[in-house]
Amino acid sequence: MPLNERAGSAIRRRTVDDLLDELTSWKPRERAGAFRQWLRGSLSLVHLHVLTVLEGDEALSMSKLAEALDVSVASATGIVDRMEQRGLVERRREPDDRRVILVKATDAGDAVFRDLAAERRKMLARLLDRMTDAELESLLVGLRAMRRVRSEAMAATNGHVEEARSKR
Repeated sequence: MPLNERAGSAIRRRTVDDLLDELTSWKPRERAGAFRQWLRGSLSLVHLHVLTVLEGDEALSMSKLAEALDVSVASATGIVDRMEQRGLVERRREPDDRRVILVKATDAGDAVFRDLAAERRKMLARLLDRMTDAELESLLVGLRAMRRVRSEAMAATNGHVEEARSKR
């Protein structure tokens, strides 16, 4: 590798490291403040985790939910009891097998992430308002590039998954 490419490669690595630092750095006070704001209601991190697990599914059986949370079914039942009391989830029986209890997020449970997204958007808007036009343009270009390569990486990963499934 020519010297100028090696130097460019080292600069690129430093730039990537700097970007990673910027994208992932949260001071403990910032992180604690964000969690306090997110949890200002009666939500715990466990409740957020349950809602996150349920977000991608229409409903999950109690045993699948317990497995996803890495807790016993008895512990999951207690968690769901408290969340049901707060109106965040509901239980219903599986129509084809009445022994199976399904857990589903309610409209109030789904609203948690919509509310968080709205708050996050407001906070980000306040930060973006402090940037210059040039900084905003540069950030937009970079974020669009990030979305593009993330989509490409996901498509490649999904392609490998589909390829592996077809070989079974």
